Amino acid sequence: MAFKKTIGTLISGALLTSFLVGCTSGNEKEPEETANEPKEPPTEESLSPEEGAHLVLWDNGDEEAEWAAFVAEAFEETYGVPVELQEVGHTDAPTKLETDGPAGLGADVFNAAHDHLGKMVSAGLVYDNYYASDYKETFMDASVNGTSYLDQDGQLTMYGFPLAIETYALYYNKDIVEEPPSTWEELFTTAKTFQEESTNNERRFGFMMEPANFYYTHAFMAGYGGYVFGDQNTNAKDLGIDNEGAIQSGHFLASIHDELLPLAIEDITGDVISSFFNEGNLAYRISGPWDVRNHESAGVNFGVAPLPLLENGEAPQSFSGIKAYYVNSYSEYPKAATLLAQFASSEEMLLKRYEMTGQLPPVKALVENELIQQDEISTAFLEQALQAVPMPNMPEMISVWGPMQVAYTSIWNDGTDPEKALKAAREQIEDAIATLSP
Repeated sequence: MAFKKTIGTLISGALLTSFLVGCTSGNEKEPEETANEPKEPPTEESLSPEEGAHLVLWDNGDEEAEWAAFVAEAFEETYGVPVELQEVGHTDAPTKLETDGPAGLGADVFNAAHDHLGKMVSAGLVYDNYYASDYKETFMDASVNGTSYLDQDGQLTMYGFPLAIETYALYYNKDIVEEPPSTWEELFTTAKTFQEESTNNERRFGFMMEPANFYYTHAFMAGYGGYVFGDQNTNAKDLGIDNEGAIQSGHFLASIHDELLPLAIEDITGDVISSFFNEGNLAYRISGPWDVRNHESAGVNFGVAPLPLLENGEAPQSFSGIKAYYVNSYSEYPKAATLLAQFASSEEMLLKRYEMTGQLPPVKALVENELIQQDEISTAFLEQALQAVPMPNMPEMISVWGPMQVAYTSIWNDGTDPEKALKAAREQIEDAIATLSP
């Protein structure tokens, strides 16, 4: 059960000590069984920076650090609150905060990957998003859902201030195919035509992906009606990885193997796929924006399009990852910290972030922004993001990746019946979840 630290309600009094997990005050660490009085949180009447506030912000390096510095400077000009930027990677920040937060050493605001949220909420490390109702109206559903988590009352509460959304889509070589396919039937047809041109000296493939990587294959499973956890990935007691739709997606994956990509899983690595595409010997591949510079540097004339429609007429639902700012619940200045997180995730700042980093803003209105629309590749990834499902942020998700990889490897390499393989995965996942600490 998640213990929620609420910005909007703490002002009326301290939370019950059972709801506080290892809270401390200032830089002096208290025994774990002793809960501190929480810092005074913002309310509608008091949401202005605390007197003498100064903040620490954790964010990634390189272009993201340059953007964060831009935000920090603009925020100080607007609110008069200085912000010290420290480089802490968004995948490292949650773990670092587990120790630095209670010790009073953690950042007031930090960037984190959304799939760490469940653990952060359970540990009482983050405040909820004070402006959640506004964000739910203006941000993409995937970014809202991904940065939300069930509280102790079973209510879905938003904690993050989304900064960027990332998902994968279909790369295609424009020198091989003129237009991207709108359906998988079309893709199969054009892919087969191209790979028929293979020779002994130059092998060609129409389509490639990493077929045992559940990060990618989830798109098919969800498109056919499968799911990981029930109730929009909030109920770990309801597994949908072996329902009728999921099984159908297993058969679809097997057809890709039989008709387009008859290689063993071990021979279809990301590097292998990249090499075939860069050499002009691959018509289509599935990947994310992280491969754009790779293929541009290789001089490939390529485009990116949303994943084609499945035979049931549904769009594949790719997994998405969301970077977001979170407010440290141990912050000495929660009002100023909340304002910084809101300021950084405004449309103006997220558009500037796109300009400086190329990372896609998860704001509905910015999908139609002229600057983004001028970039066909960005537009394609954003269109796919509208169909995306955020990777589950529940701690139980750690028990899913391995069994699903085993299942898909068995389907692909050994021709195992998808129903048998996925039911075996379900049993492994259930057993693994049962061993997790409550």
